[in-house]
Amino acid sequence: MISKISAGITVSVETFFQPEYSNPSESEYMFAYRITIKNNNTYAVKLLRRHWYIYDTTGSLREVEGEGVVGIQPQINPDEEYQYISGCNLRTEMGKMYGTYLMEDLNSNKQFDVIIPAFEMTVPFKMN
Repeated sequence: MISKISAGITVSVETFFQPEYSNPSESEYMFAYRITIKNNNTYAVKLLRRHWYIYDTTGSLREVEGEGVVGIQPQINPDEEYQYISGCNLRTEMGKMYGTYLMEDLNSNKQFDVIIPAFEMTVPFKMN
């Protein structure tokens, strides 16, 4: 598991290769990732937006940006966690993702960025 704390928010990531949704003969590799977001602050926050950078081993970059995560904009109270699972497809057996969440302090209505740490996605047989 990869974790990073920024602006009082801990973001932790676990990744999983999804062989049942992959088709290596067509250069299609599917990965799932579980993200846990913990609010270490004394105020509630709301996750407004996400911005992802996705690389594969060919060096190609995709950017994904949008509101919330998995269709919602969760509120995370002090000392609470929010967890979700999503996925990413790659054209190669390895890649990485990182990015930011745009959060709002619900006390002051100020917006701030939280870093999503870089994490790798690797087909298990490539690790040998």
